[in-house]
Amino acid sequence: MIARVKVYTTKVCPYCVRAKSLLKKRDVPFDEIDVTFDTATRAWLVLATSGRKTVPQIFIDDQPIGGSDDLHALDASGELERLLHR
Repeated sequence: MIARVKVYTTKVCPYCVRAKSLLKKRDVPFDEIDVTFDTATRAWLVLATSGRKTVPQIFIDDQPIGGSDDLHALDASGELERLLHR
């Protein structure tokens, strides 16, 4: 069973595009949550990610894994596949 992936994004964000592109390339379904004008969700994200204020913020089964660079590093190491299919 594949894990549930959520990607918190904003409208103008090249790193968001990069992260979503990798997930699509790997055929990983994900929910995208646009927080461009959602200050309440942005505030929650900072708390849920131990202070991160940037986007994207990516969660796998409700666990924060970081942003685009973190996602790509997990993919390169093979860890992303393990996290998605645990």
